[in-house]
Amino acid sequence: MSEYKMVFIGGAGNMAGAVIGGLVASGYPADNIVATGRDEQKLRDFVARTGVRGSTDNLTAIRNADVIVLSVKPQVMKELCETIAADVSARKPLIITLAAGIPLAAYQRWLGAGVPIIRAMPNTPALVGTGVTGLYAGDGVTSEHKSVATQMADAVGIALWVDEESGIDQVIAVSGSGPAYYFQFMESMIDAAEKAGMNRTDAARLTLQTALGAAKLAVASDIDVAQLKRNVMSPNGTTERAIKRFQDGGLPELVEQAMSDCAARAAEMAKELDN
Repeated sequence: MSEYKMVFIGGAGNMAGAVIGGLVASGYPADNIVATGRDEQKLRDFVARTGVRGSTDNLTAIRNADVIVLSVKPQVMKELCETIAADVSARKPLIITLAAGIPLAAYQRWLGAGVPIIRAMPNTPALVGTGVTGLYAGDGVTSEHKSVATQMADAVGIALWVDEESGIDQVIAVSGSGPAYYFQFMESMIDAAEKAGMNRTDAARLTLQTALGAAKLAVASDIDVAQLKRNVMSPNGTTERAIKRFQDGGLPELVEQAMSDCAARAAEMAKELDN
């Protein structure tokens, strides 16, 4: 993969910037990466920080690129694709899109038939190297293309390929939006501890460290999380009482409903953006 010339359109943004930083840190040649952006000062700062090349001209940047990563807001994606369509449809480089909600059918209309396209759905923990990226390959994507996308995802966390495009909606419901679920739970724990008399700084410190420790323990263990939960509980003890309150309050069902709503909204957005 190190021989591929890669262009990240919108590369100085948070998510693309995290991916670029992960690639460079893992040994990918910085000189083979070009990041584009409209904000010249932000782009200069990013180039100085990462060692990659920068450009404010997308058309010039993508010339001879093997891989083009699209990392702009969904609302401006159509305009961007139509701007680069002539070059892309003629050469057919690999396109990897980091934008949420836009189906492959839309990219195929905007860029032309036969262009290999991969949808990638990273989540925000990619910013600190612990992300999850859901991936779906369109027609014409080769095993070598998939290897490129996997290496990109692995540079900022882990990769998960789905067999159907609708699987991206499920990835969004679990890992794409998932960090916000945990932030909500952390916020509720911090608020509850403060109401019980703990100062908010200490409450936040204990809550965040506990969340970090629980996640690390679950990742490092080959024990199912349900058993890890039971390992913390003693019969008729403090933890059991708290867990029973969660269960009696319908937490498992609420989580299921929330994730179902999230996936449904992702599907709705795909239809809206496709139109």
